[in-house]
Amino acid sequence: MTETAAEDWKHWSDGRAASVSAPHGQLALTGTHWLGPEPAGIPGLPGHWWADAEGVRVRAAAADGITVDGAGAPLDGEALLRPDSDPAADTATLGEVLLVPIEREGELALRTFDPAAPRRTAFAGISAYPYAPEWAVPAVFTPFADGDTRSVVVPNADGKERPLAVTGQIAFTVAGEHRTLTVSRSGNRLSGVIADATSGIDTYRFRFITLPAPDAEGRTVLDLNRAYLPPCAFSDHFICPFPPPGNRLDFAVEAGERQVLSR
Repeated sequence: MTETAAEDWKHWSDGRAASVSAPHGQLALTGTHWLGPEPAGIPGLPGHWWADAEGVRVRAAAADGITVDGAGAPLDGEALLRPDSDPAADTATLGEVLLVPIEREGELALRTFDPAAPRRTAFAGISAYPYAPEWAVPAVFTPFADGDTRSVVVPNADGKERPLAVTGQIAFTVAGEHRTLTVSRSGNRLSGVIADATSGIDTYRFRFITLPAPDAEGRTVLDLNRAYLPPCAFSDHFICPFPPPGNRLDFAVEAGERQVLSR
């Protein structure tokens, strides 16, 4: 039997809650520690940490209990951890805590994911609007001239401004309003950062959207039932981009995820 759109959305919604609340999911992030070129301590972690041209370096003794992914014993000496921007990215663990090196705009940091994080243990779900088929509408993607990728500088959740790579616009009509949104390519799919009249009131400050790969004529579907909360809604240690200019809709999008619920 073919699954209905509403049933498919329910599976997606349940999967979202399971993903963010996984032992090392977004709710488990307890720190993003930016690193300099000199070895230094990180609060709550043993060893010394620093960054160089190859990635994140750590120096620790076996008694510290840091294990690099794939190693059979705790680190006793120095190791290189390649960041998430590297196809052969590395991770490490300290007991149940996952240590993930990241790279953002040439800067390196170490993220700590702790299953015992208070926001994870208090998680009670993600509130969402009921599924409504009228919020899933045809859209047409138009890439920028010559297929160029452009950089738009936008504020981020950590207070810094960073470039956001965008590749074109989608045009659509929803709730009787014809609008465009600036989007990026994410593999073959499209993604965007949006806000609307519910943002900061009934929903989080902004939300993310993902669209299926457009066909040869640029046709795709914008399903706002699947507008979802950014990682920084689940942990203050994420650095999500705010919507670029033109992506703040002036009407209420009463569809998609709304807020993180806590016990």
